[in-house]
This record gives sequence, C-alpha cells and structure tokens, in this order.
Amino acid sequence: MKVQDLLESKGKDIISIDADSSVEDAITTMNAKKISAVIVTSGGKTAGIFTERDVVRAYIASKGKNFKDVKVREGMVKDLVVAVPQDDLNDIAAVMVEKNIRHLPVVENHKVIGMLSIRDVIQTQVKKLTSDIHYLRDYISGY
Repeated sequence: MKVQDLLESKGKDIISIDADSSVEDAITTMNAKKISAVIVTSGGKTAGIFTERDVVRAYIASKGKNFKDVKVREGMVKDLVVAVPQDDLNDIAAVMVEKNIRHLPVVENHKVIGMLSIRDVIQTQVKKLTSDIHYLRDYISGY
C-alpha cells in the first residue's frame, strides 16, 4: 500500500499554527482538534512541526516561563523527515521506527498535503495482515 492510498482513506486535513504563536496556543489547538502534532508555518511556508514531545522540551527549555510567553518556534522541530505520496507504507513504518518519530508530514511539490501518525500506519498494516490471514485460512480450508 502507498502513502497516497492511506491519505485518501483517512483524509488530508492539515492543522497548522504560526511559528510566532505561543506554545499555549499550540497546546490549545492540539487539544481542541484531538491531535498530537501541528505543522508550523512562517510567512506562509512550512517551517517545522510541533508535537506533544516538543511541549515537554519547551517546558524544560523555558525554565519556568509561562507557555503564553514561549514561542512555538523555540520548541519546534525544523529538520523535517517527510514522506511523498508514492512511498510504500512498509518503508514509512521502518523510517518512523528508526528515527523514533510519531508524525510524518506528506509532501508533494514542496507543499504539505497530509500528515501520517504511526498509529495510522500500524492500523493500516494490521488491517491488511488480518485480511491476508483470513484469505489464507479460507484458501487452506477450501472455502
């Protein structure tokens, strides 16, 4: 299965926040949307990603500052690891595990067109494996 197939089934909603927004704004947005990562933009372009893990890093780095006073740009990940629609999900899963990342922006023509979570990838793989097992059991038993 390809990344584009998963994106078509799960949807391509992108939630983003400006790099100059506060960490509090990012947390509020993630909570309201029930997500654990947002794309960070600056000047209309993708600047990075901000995740739940980055909230912890921002807390440590802020040394007691209120999250209203800490900018997302101070805690975001700038060097993005990304997928493209033609990537195979097995390869993507391996990259996510190897790099210890839970969220992977999908990029096409230098623009983020979707976001995959490790949960999305694993659920898709489990469904495929379950289907394969069912098919093989039917084949073996002669149904």
